[in-house]
Amino acid sequence: MGKLPEIIGVRFKSVGKVYSFSPNGKKTKVGDKVIVETSKGVECGEVVLAEKNVDEKSIVAPLKPIIRVATAQDMKTVENNRKKEADAFKICEEKIAKHNLKMKLVDVECTFDNNKLLFYFTAENRVDFRELVKDLASVFRTRIELRQIGVRDEAKMLGGIGVCGQPYCCARFLGEFQPVSIKMAKEQGLSLNPTKISGVCGRLMCCLKYEQDCYTELLKITPKVGAIVRTADGKGTVEAVNLLTGKLTVRMESDAVVTVDKSAVEVIKDGFVRVNKEEMRALKNLEEK
Repeated sequence: MGKLPEIIGVRFKSVGKVYSFSPNGKKTKVGDKVIVETSKGVECGEVVLAEKNVDEKSIVAPLKPIIRVATAQDMKTVENNRKKEADAFKICEEKIAKHNLKMKLVDVECTFDNNKLLFYFTAENRVDFRELVKDLASVFRTRIELRQIGVRDEAKMLGGIGVCGQPYCCARFLGEFQPVSIKMAKEQGLSLNPTKISGVCGRLMCCLKYEQDCYTELLKITPKVGAIVRTADGKGTVEAVNLLTGKLTVRMESDAVVTVDKSAVEVIKDGFVRVNKEEMRALKNLEEK
């Protein structure tokens, strides 16, 4: 068996996706800045995963080698690029106002080699920015790219404080967004009030995903709302469920309402966790990116 390929993990934004590169025989450690070639051009990133050997099947081809460990001159270039980005942001906002475009500029990114300026923006509809691109190209004399992003990406780039009082998860530690659905909120017994289950970005809170595996397992062993069960006092229908405590609210055939533990009942016919069509239509936009 041949030697497994060696990789390092490199990140280009403080809380961004981690990409694999070949160390190319160069010694690196976590925290080092390295110069690499990406689909955007030559970039400077930070090593966040130390050298390790991995199965070739787990690598997304092609595995590009790092060009070099960043030098003092490279870091000076990065610093100059940050200043250029700040200037470009102000100029672009002025140009947007001049062309009366209905778009909001969110961020500007200058590639390490100064070969391209990327402008990230949000807009409710499609925007014809061809004249804006020409205007920007005449000012900066480099390739210009405008990218429309979603509200989740905007929140990740700008950061802020969530309803929990903590900095946004997406801006603090989430490298990539995970799919979150209305069904998750329903299975976790949450109110489907948009203000209760959506974040500042106006989309479903990312944290709904964190405990979903636990709720999925609990749902397998807990009678659901609508289930017909047999208790020590006879048959009844489950009207409410507390998945975490395992307590069930059961309406008996005699119309009496009792609270029992799930271990004290026998399920005759289980219920279902359903989100009706009206709820789905009303809340569908919360799932969008």
